Formats: sequence, C-alpha cells, structure tokens
Amino acid sequence: MNYRHYLILIASLAAVSGCDQMQSNNRTDSGNTATSSAPVLEGVVVATVNNSPLTQEVLDIYATQRKAQGGDEQSNSQEAVLNELISLELMRQDSINKGLDKEPFVIAAIDQQTRTALAGAAIKDFMAKNPVSDEAAKALYDEQIGVSGKEYSARHILVEDEETAKEIIKLLDSGSDFSELAKEKSTGPSGPNGGKLGWFGADQMVKPFADATAALEKGSYTKTPVQTQFGWHVIILDDVRDSTPPPFEDVKDRIKMLLANQQLQQYVESMKSKAVIDIKQ
Repeated sequence: MNYRHYLILIASLAAVSGCDQMQSNNRTDSGNTATSSAPVLEGVVVATVNNSPLTQEVLDIYATQRKAQGGDEQSNSQEAVLNELISLELMRQDSINKGLDKEPFVIAAIDQQTRTALAGAAIKDFMAKNPVSDEAAKALYDEQIGVSGKEYSARHILVEDEETAKEIIKLLDSGSDFSELAKEKSTGPSGPNGGKLGWFGADQMVKPFADATAALEKGSYTKTPVQTQFGWHVIILDDVRDSTPPPFEDVKDRIKMLLANQQLQQYVESMKSKAVIDIKQ
C-alpha cells in the first residue's frame, strides 16, 4: 500500500491556517445544502486590526507554519511572525471589502481549507486514540526488518535488446573487460561508472535481476541475458556479504508510523465501504 498521502495529511496539521470566522458548505443527510458559520475563536487577544481580534492560538498556528517553511531565527521571531499575521489580516479585510470573498474560486479555496483542517483534526484524533505499541512495532521488526540477509556488490550492462546482450556476453567470454564494455555499451545511468551499482539487498532490485545476481558465484557473470522492464542486463557479481539489520531502537519510530498509517488506511477504507459515494462522470 501507499501511505504517502496520509503522511502528507498528518504533516499538514501543522500548516492549517486559522480564520476568526469561516463559512463552509456541508451536505445534510437529505442531500440539501446547509451553510453554517464556524465558531468564533476565543482566547488571549494579541492584536486587533481595525477592531478584528487576532488571538494567541492563531498566532501560534501561523508561527508553526512559518517554522515549517524554514528561515532564520530573526524571520521566525515572535515580532516578525506577528507583523506578518497583521499584514495577512489587512489583506483579508481588503479582499472582503472588494467582494473577492464572493468569487467562486475563493469560496472553493476556503471550503477546501476547511475540509483539510477538519480531516487533519480527525486524523490526529484517530492517531491519539489508536496508538501503536512498542510490542507491535517489535513484532514487525522481528518479522521483516531484523532478519539477516545477503547484500551484493555488482556491476551490470543494460541494453535495449537480447541480441546485443548476447554479443556482450560473447565479448566477455573472449576476455573483454566488463567495466570498459559497460562504459561503451550500457544505456543505464551506471554505464559511465563501469556499471557499478554499489551494495544492495535483493529487495532493492526487481525480482529477475535480484534472482540472477543471487545465483552468481563471486567474480562470475550471467551467461544468458536477464530481462526486466528496463531492458536486457548482463550482470557480474563482485562481492557478497551478510547484511546487518539496523537496531530496533533506531527504526522503532519509523515502524510505528508505518503501522499507524496502516491502521489509518484501514479506517478510511472501512468508512468508504459504508459511505454513499457517487462519482460523476
């Protein structure tokens, strides 16, 4: 599964923009459109702009946004962030005064911001209520990550057709140098470097390539071309060693995030299975 978009949603929690007042369009169960105003934010007021209050909570959210974008200490100082927030508020008011808040694109953008903020809050709530235990992370580590295996150091020559690969093997059989042939004939990005791939595990390569490499003796090359979706390969195995898995503590947090996202994926899929979704063609 691909959980990248859920990770992005989680990360976006820190970048949710706050508005003192926002309207969103929500569908009721009957299918009618119901428009409701979001509650006004309450809290310590740090500034007012034409009598419109900016609260500490809004300032904190914007400060988190600014830090996520990088910048030096001065640009992320409390004073600098507050000045930027005041400027944004002035532009917000200017937009409303000009009627730009009635523009369809602006309405859609605000609606999407609301959707993202609420989805992010739901994700954060789900994660908090469904924490991944160290025991679950350790079980996955023992099953998949902590298992010792083999690593291979190999070179390859990639060409577009089988016949060319067979000709290269004949040249190798007659004593030609593998690296020089790779520089001359390989269409792969490693060609200029003599076909060197460095150290890799079997799971880092497509299966036909990995299987062919694992079947080689150290110092030998494939006697028949190996086909993958990238083309035809001639492979030589330079060395092999036992792989050392990373310590559990070094990867525990990443494993827990993976499992958390798997749980989230399952939760979303369960909601999809119960939802009435009508995609218009």
